[in-house]
Amino acid sequence: MVRLVQERRAEIAAEQQAAREQAEREREQAAAAEQERQEDESASRSQERTPAPTQAPTQTPTESAPTQQAETTQAPAASGDVISIAKQYIGVPYVYGGTTPSGFDCSGFTQYVFAKAGKSLPRTTTEQQAATTPVSNPQPGDLVFFGSPAYHMGIYVGDGMMIDAPRTGSSISVRPVFDGVSGYGRVS
Repeated sequence: MVRLVQERRAEIAAEQQAAREQAEREREQAAAAEQERQEDESASRSQERTPAPTQAPTQTPTESAPTQQAETTQAPAASGDVISIAKQYIGVPYVYGGTTPSGFDCSGFTQYVFAKAGKSLPRTTTEQQAATTPVSNPQPGDLVFFGSPAYHMGIYVGDGMMIDAPRTGSSISVRPVFDGVSGYGRVS
């Protein structure tokens, strides 16, 4: 009798785990569908829009505050490293939950690239957004987030472009930042 109860509990636990995994897959599919819808919508309007601004006009620093001006307009110190590292993985396929060069999801890609540049980031998109300093004037090397809570992210490369692991069936590429940006974050 005890053995039957234990077997039934194990079956229930397995069913619950399968249900949780299925729910997570459905959430990911819904997020990917929403991202694709926004990208399609953005692409259809791209000829009517100009790219997202990449940098505010540079002001000449005054003698009283040259240090402050440099701090507010400088790109992240390792931005060139981050972008050159990221570009090495162009063409790597999107793999849900992927964290290696055999396949990345969006946050696995950013986590991996920043680790190669000597910066530690948490695993998920929302955790990475929380770990960055929000910025309104993105610089190359900053992270770009979509949705609230964030469901997608990439690395801003400048001139309204980003590099990311988009969705199942796609691979890492440089492409225009699409509509739905919820913010930019700088990794310190």
